[in-house]
Amino acid sequence: MFTNLNLTDMETGYKAFKAPLIKSIQIEEDRFGVEPEIIAKLDRMGCSIYEVGISYNGRTYLEGKKINWKDGVRAIYAILKYNLRQRQT
Repeated sequence: MFTNLNLTDMETGYKAFKAPLIKSIQIEEDRFGVEPEIIAKLDRMGCSIYEVGISYNGRTYLEGKKINWKDGVRAIYAILKYNLRQRQT
């Protein structure tokens, strides 16, 4: 919504970048805040972002899934933080 990108699942964990591009970004977040931060910063730089479909089987909590509601709150915080900042020129 903030970037006008059509991304269906930013949190899957699969990302591919050219090394100089990702090295040029100072990443502040970790866990579920890192994806919204990277997407917002790449969008602000004018980079093209493409989503490629993947298939995976999600884990259950018994199998080691570690996400909880706090991770969702952190992701929303990061989306707001990195997309509502004034664009730097």
